Amino acid sequence: MEFEKIIQEIKNGKFRPIYFLHGPESYFIDQITDLIEEHALTESEKAFNQTIFYGKEADHLAVVDTARRYPMMAERQLVIVKEAQDMKGLKDLKSYVERPAETTILVLCHKHKKFNFNSSFGKLLKSKTLVFEAKSLYDNQMPDWIINYLKSKHLKINPVAANLIAEYLGKNLAKVANEMEKLVINLEKGAEVNEQVIEENIGISKDYNLFELQKALGKREVVKVNKIVQYFAANPRKNPIQVVIGSLTTYFSKIYILHFVAKKGEKEILEALKLRSAFFLREYKAAAKNFSLPQTEKVIHLLKEYDLKSKGVGYNSVGKKDGALLRELVWRILH
Repeated sequence: MEFEKIIQEIKNGKFRPIYFLHGPESYFIDQITDLIEEHALTESEKAFNQTIFYGKEADHLAVVDTARRYPMMAERQLVIVKEAQDMKGLKDLKSYVERPAETTILVLCHKHKKFNFNSSFGKLLKSKTLVFEAKSLYDNQMPDWIINYLKSKHLKINPVAANLIAEYLGKNLAKVANEMEKLVINLEKGAEVNEQVIEENIGISKDYNLFELQKALGKREVVKVNKIVQYFAANPRKNPIQVVIGSLTTYFSKIYILHFVAKKGEKEILEALKLRSAFFLREYKAAAKNFSLPQTEKVIHLLKEYDLKSKGVGYNSVGKKDGALLRELVWRILH
């Protein structure tokens, strides 16, 4: 079942006997679990009717015994097994899964990896429980996720600002959500999040960031590129070279693809470049004019070369600081 549908069910007071939550993105698992905790029982009911186990210490007999007991002065009880991927006797819950108690909600949180359902226990889980796979988002899905997250908190954000946050904070949703909450706390409802707001509240410079570096390189704006690189070199912790190279590799890979699909329709181009809308397509088209196909190929090779150098591979990189490597890389890209 989809995440949004599960959330809506819980908010409407509809609960399933067993939830099996698995997958690499812990944020979604935590959100569902926290919401069940919030809505399944009142605060006064939780003292006697909510039990939390942790995988490494959890014994399957204790989990089953707890799940089969009757609630005290409440309609239901809640049993949660956190870090279920570490529970040695997880498959021994089979007998309970076959016949779950009607007055118990059992939540199994199998984090950090997808569960293999090929076993008899796995097939039983698929047939008898609500199974939710918490998938990691792709890079190009992050800006939309940020936009929707802030929308749910009654804040607006423009696409450029959403891309800026996604570029810098990456795909760790818990980390991104934590930074978004700073905006929720500090801004009034209905406010718009722009680059200035992000700089003031999250600390990402509106002028010296990966997004601006990409644009400046695409336009071959030498002075602006050098200013941004100087800023990055002076603030290496905020702008680690591996992150910069990874971002530029994604950017120039899209330019590379664009050279092959440039004559196709806009919809096909957007799909090929994995862009959500035509908002940024103009920028990539301009960059493709400034970097021919052979030049783009050379840039991608350079990025691979300097990625290795930044990790200590290559004689010429020995002893060089990240800032010096970045300046050298950018000079070679532009020249």
